[in-house]
Amino acid sequence: MLDSHCHWNDDTLYPERNEIFKRAVEAGVTTFLVVGWDVASSKKAIEIAHEFPGVYAAVGIHPENLEGCDDHSLEEIRRLSFDPKVIAIGEIGLDYHWFSEETERQKQQTWFIRQIALANERNLPISIHARDASQDTYDILVEHRPNAGAVLHCYSGSPEMEERFAKLGLYFGFDGPITYKNAANPKAAVQACPLDRILTETDCPYLSPVPYRGQRNESSHIVEILNAMASLKGIPPKAMEENVANNFMNLFHVKL
Repeated sequence: MLDSHCHWNDDTLYPERNEIFKRAVEAGVTTFLVVGWDVASSKKAIEIAHEFPGVYAAVGIHPENLEGCDDHSLEEIRRLSFDPKVIAIGEIGLDYHWFSEETERQKQQTWFIRQIALANERNLPISIHARDASQDTYDILVEHRPNAGAVLHCYSGSPEMEERFAKLGLYFGFDGPITYKNAANPKAAVQACPLDRILTETDCPYLSPVPYRGQRNESSHIVEILNAMASLKGIPPKAMEENVANNFMNLFHVKL
């Protein structure tokens, strides 16, 4: 099993990363992608990736963390992307939930496009954060195609929009909300997702699945997420596990 999007570089997890890794491996989770959200967290993601087997890093600047970013920040991400443990640019994208001003949203769009260009220069896939911004995310991806592929992390949009993204070749990561009783959209998105485009992720320390909802999330909880996905798709967990592993290898160009 694998966790294709986690934040062991978060202050709440970083001090316990050895124990978190051990618990995950004991649960059967052996591959991890630690994702950055700014320059400092991207550096820490690389550090963590070098500490443990089966751990990789993504480097990038999140749309909520653009304050103070400049050309030097982007050059730092570019420099970090040459590390052999870096397999993606992320997490990047758009977040309109907390940003209503048009100037703020335009800044996010500019940085999203610039980081897609960096990913294309480096021939790396991207990990996309898209919150309350599905249409603009789609429009940007049509105009600025990520040549090495992309995943929509923590997807909870409509099945109709999912179909449009899938036609662009995107993958879809699903998290704890698919286990929540009244989370209709995430469940429907899993059911509509092609098996060759689906990925498991925790986004830990956030979005803990049932029965851990309300507690700090960890990569070991992938077990609950994978089982829920398998149930929603009507296939055995082992078959889901194999599909996810193949998708991870195809998107991130690594051998498991």
